[in-house]
Amino acid sequence: MTERFDPQVVPPGDVTEPALWFAFRGTEVLVLAGGSDLAVPSCRDPEELGIATLRRSYLGRFEGRHCYACEMPEGATAPAGMRLSGLRELLLRDDAMLGALAGRAFQIIEWDRTHLYCGACGADTETLREERARRCTRCARVFYPRVSPVVMGLVTRRRELLLARKPGYAPGRYTVLTGFVEPGETLEQGMAREVREEVGIEITGLDYHGSQPWPFPHSLVIAFHARYAGGEVRPDPAELEDARWFDFEALPSLPEPIHISRRLIDATIARLKDQHGRRA
Repeated sequence: MTERFDPQVVPPGDVTEPALWFAFRGTEVLVLAGGSDLAVPSCRDPEELGIATLRRSYLGRFEGRHCYACEMPEGATAPAGMRLSGLRELLLRDDAMLGALAGRAFQIIEWDRTHLYCGACGADTETLREERARRCTRCARVFYPRVSPVVMGLVTRRRELLLARKPGYAPGRYTVLTGFVEPGETLEQGMAREVREEVGIEITGLDYHGSQPWPFPHSLVIAFHARYAGGEVRPDPAELEDARWFDFEALPSLPEPIHISRRLIDATIARLKDQHGRRA
């Protein structure tokens, strides 16, 4: 997203041209109604469109245009020509960069809303101008937006990929193993522990694939390739509905292409094709 988005904290002194506004009511975001493409409102100030706001945060410039996040009051309705959409719908749109910006906007406005008071002494906090942070007006503690690291690993065994289903996942769809990193863990230790806890096997040879921010709730997903090192797959029923080995040419339904899990799977399939070729 860095090619098209320039993150900034200090808002411009005078906005004379329309800006992009990511307006949220809970986890729903305001979009223009009609048409096949999703788009957020563009205006100098949301009040021009009849949109009331509780708080606002400047995000930076996207393709040269100023961008803001704002929170609408509970019970607010969409103005004429607009509708409220689930954030996931915007994240899964064709323009992945604009979807990622919507996720950033949601996390920033949610952090701002939930850190109005100091978690240590209960006093009011105030917004700092030069950095994305809030400071307690009494004890001066500084609070930054929360980011929770999540490790994701695709384990391979010769031609096979280890994939799993969690309760509530789309029918028939499988994905890779994931879990939150615990305090004091390295990413590698967290990945090995999650695989051991969820399916009972050991892994080795972790190779970094890439990362993706994900706003449910405020995650940064770090993805790895891993190799099977031993043990029998025994899915933890408290975490998974199923987990099994799949040949790379006989895979189940997979996540949408926007997810880093799918990109991790696709990269692994390409590598296995190079190594093993296709069956006759």
